[in-house]
Amino acid sequence: MPTYQKLVATSITPNFREAAEVVEAEIPEPGPGEVLVRNRWAGVNATDVNISAGRYDPGVSVPFDLGAEAVGTIEAVGDGVEGFAVGQPVATMGLGGGYREVQAVPAKFAVPVPDATPEVLSIFVSGITASIALEVVGEMGREDTVLVTAAAGGTGQYAVQLAALSGNTVIGTCGSDEKAEFVRGLGAERAINYRTEDLKAELKASGPFDVVYESVGQRFFDLALRNLDTRGRLIVIGYVSEYVDGLEDAPGPRVYASLLQKSASIRSFFLPHFSRYYGEHIRKLVGLMHDGSLRVAIDERRFEGVGQVVEAVEHLHSGTSQGKVVVRVG
Repeated sequence: MPTYQKLVATSITPNFREAAEVVEAEIPEPGPGEVLVRNRWAGVNATDVNISAGRYDPGVSVPFDLGAEAVGTIEAVGDGVEGFAVGQPVATMGLGGGYREVQAVPAKFAVPVPDATPEVLSIFVSGITASIALEVVGEMGREDTVLVTAAAGGTGQYAVQLAALSGNTVIGTCGSDEKAEFVRGLGAERAINYRTEDLKAELKASGPFDVVYESVGQRFFDLALRNLDTRGRLIVIGYVSEYVDGLEDAPGPRVYASLLQKSASIRSFFLPHFSRYYGEHIRKLVGLMHDGSLRVAIDERRFEGVGQVVEAVEHLHSGTSQGKVVVRVG
């Protein structure tokens, strides 16, 4: 039987290199209602270390498949499947579906896309995360002041552009002068290099903020909360600073005191809970990309094959990536 490669976790730990192992498996036949997809590109996410640590499924046992989103083309269609054809490009998202060359998935979870490219892959998760979070959860309007942390990252790049395209003033944080230039080029009025500038002072000078798109955690969250405007909305999409070592104990004043005096709010966003918005926002973002309004930045470092996924995950966590990190898996 023909085989394919996939990445599995053989131990439950946030140390991705320690957890991950490449294995060979037989290529499956798609069952009723399924399509067989040959993955081309897989997306790399900071939360991959949460997956390997079993934090999304506390009862999981090893081995289990790693990865999440991918784009590829359909190789076979199972019985009862309509609206899909061999050779059709699709995007998929589901735990264990990304870091593998082949996957059989229910057709209802395969989303037709224009092309199986890194740019479309980036839009499928990183792009729609920013779009849905800002519009639906954050209720972003026009003429708001919007703060985006990790603004040069895979999803931060979209948040900056979408906020600016909507007529808002955007402030971004990042970790180098090169990234600051990139963030300003995306439409940010101000890009704060937190490694060389006083983050506390610069956020106070740039705020208060109507909307915050926050993915770092720790002092970034604390300072963003402190600088929320009246009726401001802080959207938590992640806390990458604590993914590897785990959550720290952070005693301090009760958060509700600072929220109540401003009628402000903290809102959280986890993409799978908003699946009904996927199609609408994918179409919007692909349209913006095709008409040149939206820039899709893919990190310049290239990773080839399932065997290089570990290096890609470590590259993302090094803080040196710019744009979406991807791996060509097929």
